[in-house]
Amino acid sequence: MEELIADGYVMVNGVKATLGDKAGPLDKIMVKGQLILNPLHRPSRTRVLMYHKPVGEVSSRRDPRHEKTVFDTLPPLRQGRWVQVGRLDINTSGLLLFTNDGSLANELMHPSFGLEREYAVRVRGQVSDKIIETLLKGVMLDDGLAQFKSIELKGGEGTNTWYHVVLTEGRNREVRRLWQSQGIAVSRLIRVRYGSISMPRFLTRGNFKELEADEIERLKVKGG
Repeated sequence: MEELIADGYVMVNGVKATLGDKAGPLDKIMVKGQLILNPLHRPSRTRVLMYHKPVGEVSSRRDPRHEKTVFDTLPPLRQGRWVQVGRLDINTSGLLLFTNDGSLANELMHPSFGLEREYAVRVRGQVSDKIIETLLKGVMLDDGLAQFKSIELKGGEGTNTWYHVVLTEGRNREVRRLWQSQGIAVSRLIRVRYGSISMPRFLTRGNFKELEADEIERLKVKGG
């Protein structure tokens, strides 16, 4: 953004911005001639959707390589647009949150918030106590140390076993990479909780439900 300002591409209320200028929530900001959503502006009513993402949908607003995106079936907004809270890769299903409040979305995704993400994961391979201990203690991945906050056995037979795991960050394919670091393959991955919001059993794949006001307030208070 500083480079865009320095190059003269940013206008605030019709005036070319300079480094050090300040903007408020009601100011109109243009970048390269296009009006953008002011990230400081909070809508009069914050709305949050929970969406059950199916496998095969891409977590982007548009992608020429994929026919279906997670935005395709969301209800239209009269003002503003839906902002995605985090992402799920194309082969992962489960809970995605969307909000019309960009500031809230940024807060919920920021690492300092430490919001828990819980996943149901089916793995193939023999999972020993030593592997569980290592995954809880931490593994050095190519983008830094990663670890599960908790791991709970949920059942299964033989080499196909279900676990629930909890993370407090949202790095790319982190759950899969952690298991793979121990020679364990992930055959299914479903996000079942984000902060205080758990995906209800009645919410079928490809459908959404809007959160009630009290649920949104709990989510705002450090994820409930």
